[in-house]
Amino acid sequence: MNQLGTVGLIAALAFAAYAVVAGAIGGKLRSSRLTTSAERAALSFFVMLTLAVAALEYLILTNNFHNAYVAEHSNRDLQTFYKVAALWAGQEGSLLFWTWLLSIYSALAILLNRHKNRQLMPYVVAVLMGTGVFFSSLVLFIANPFQELSLTTAAGTQAFTPPDGNGLNPVLQYHSMVIHPPMLYLGYVGMVVPFAFAMGALITRQLGDNWIRTTRRWTMVPWALLGLGILLGGNWAYAVLGWGGYWAWDPVENASLLPWLSGTAFLHSVMIQEKRGMLKVWNVVLVITTFFLSIFGTFLTRSGIVSSVHAFAQSSIGPFFSVFLCIILFFSVTLLFLRLDHLKSENKLDSLVSRESGFLFNNWILLALVFAVLWGTLFPLISKAVQGVTVTVSAPFFNKTAIPIGLLLLFLTGAGPLLAWRKTSFQSLKRNFIVPLIVAGVFGVFLLVEGVRHFYALMTLCLSVFVAVCVLGEFWKGARTRMKTGGENFAQAIYNLTMRNTRRYGGYVVHLGIVLLFIGFAGLAFKAKAKALMQEGDLLRVNNYLLRCDGLTNGDTPNYAYSRALITVTKDGRAFASMHPEKRFYKASQETTSYVSIHPTLSEDLYVVLSGLDEDTGKAVIEVFVNPLVVWVWIGGVVVFLGTLLALFPSRVEREMAEIRRTQDIAVSASDAG
Repeated sequence: MNQLGTVGLIAALAFAAYAVVAGAIGGKLRSSRLTTSAERAALSFFVMLTLAVAALEYLILTNNFHNAYVAEHSNRDLQTFYKVAALWAGQEGSLLFWTWLLSIYSALAILLNRHKNRQLMPYVVAVLMGTGVFFSSLVLFIANPFQELSLTTAAGTQAFTPPDGNGLNPVLQYHSMVIHPPMLYLGYVGMVVPFAFAMGALITRQLGDNWIRTTRRWTMVPWALLGLGILLGGNWAYAVLGWGGYWAWDPVENASLLPWLSGTAFLHSVMIQEKRGMLKVWNVVLVITTFFLSIFGTFLTRSGIVSSVHAFAQSSIGPFFSVFLCIILFFSVTLLFLRLDHLKSENKLDSLVSRESGFLFNNWILLALVFAVLWGTLFPLISKAVQGVTVTVSAPFFNKTAIPIGLLLLFLTGAGPLLAWRKTSFQSLKRNFIVPLIVAGVFGVFLLVEGVRHFYALMTLCLSVFVAVCVLGEFWKGARTRMKTGGENFAQAIYNLTMRNTRRYGGYVVHLGIVLLFIGFAGLAFKAKAKALMQEGDLLRVNNYLLRCDGLTNGDTPNYAYSRALITVTKDGRAFASMHPEKRFYKASQETTSYVSIHPTLSEDLYVVLSGLDEDTGKAVIEVFVNPLVVWVWIGGVVVFLGTLLALFPSRVEREMAEIRRTQDIAVSASDAG
């Protein structure tokens, strides 16, 4: 099976290399035969990588510890659920998985576009498979998951199979970690498709709206999946790492956020080109930036140049990624400069108070946040290179920078949709903004009366109310019009309104999800913490919670042994919860980790950690966090994802426009034939 996997990798690399050459030459010569051949080679690339992935997963599931990767990342007692996840637990397997996902995206992009965008497709295939050549070469020559274990003795080298493996890293043995990496990879990898179409459009000078229409959906899918991956990663950090939070501005966390932010800018900016023929250069730059940051994030995670709980160990692949990043930058920026004459805006900005200006400000603010996060992430490396001393940038820097920028973005989330195209009159501003501003102001006074004094929390909650009223007002105005003109009830009006323009109202749902996220973020200002040594009968008070330790129990499973604290919680004198945080010792890896006990409610989470046992007294070290509003982070993330799915769903307007374009194409074809 190791040999089968290696053969699959060799064949995949060969097909990808052929597709690059055939696609480029086919596009240059306008040869449909070569283009079709390149497309078939790209589909074969997918088949061969599927074979390699299946071979590695089979080796893992059958406990073939002669394979070095299986011996390092799995063991006999590991649950099947986690054995499947072991495929992407290590450097070699995750790179293979990354390359396989690239092949899936490439195959789908080809199959869904091979009968349209014909001028672009040969170059799209060449760019997709150029990326495939890089990653399949890495997997085959640098990080091959099909290496076999051997033992060198005086008699020579012989095959070696250990009786059991080292097992999966304990912190990865959590249910969301089975889903989190695939979602993150689907987000990273998917950005190659809009990049390929952008490069195809630049090469062929087909820089109208067609490539934008195609690219928008191919950006929305990985953008949504990347966002979901970030959310699941935060949930994993919150539930497993035991420090009481979900976001630490860790370098690898930051690396995943960067392409999501630039992708957000593109998804907004693209509307300006469609509506007004403006920001064409911006859109190409944002597509290039998003793909570059996706590869950069992959490089940062795998090179070992940064210290992170999320990163893979130090490896030799960093220089190869550096070269690939330079190639991407040189190729794309050169093409962009050569085509600047074809990217001139069809219209000028008429007013600073317009929807176009709102989107432009949104772009600048998002890219400012990208730069700030990137600067803080790389500053330790920059300081080491320049001064010879590593200067660590911690969470306070990121918070001081990101919070004000985030509040500006939150304001634009509500204000942007209320601005008119071209120019917004004073009367329109007054009519659209007076109610949201009054409601937000009244809510702010209420918070002050209730004793809220934290400035950023107060601003966040007030702006969240402002945005919610703005967005819900748009739903209400549209529904009210339908109720008056069509005689529909409220539920029918909302449904038909949304389905009439899923892109617009799906976007509004995304904005409501962003509001919920920010409400969750505001809770960080009010968190409380306590720590104590406890034994049976001891009490610990945090805010209005009283925790009583009912003792410790020890247990054993085939995979790990554990110590469990039995905690009974009362709130305001009433029974509230029984909580059982654990300390686990994993036998195969000989590692210890915490298993946090969390009691979530809509208002706050009670978060209890068994940090360890005091060596002198034998008492349990119990840490308790009261984390307000955290559940709204998870709910908000899900709402953002669902809103994106709604926006992806073809609306009645889009179907009607597609039918008009199809009729026009048929008429043009008939005219040409005549």
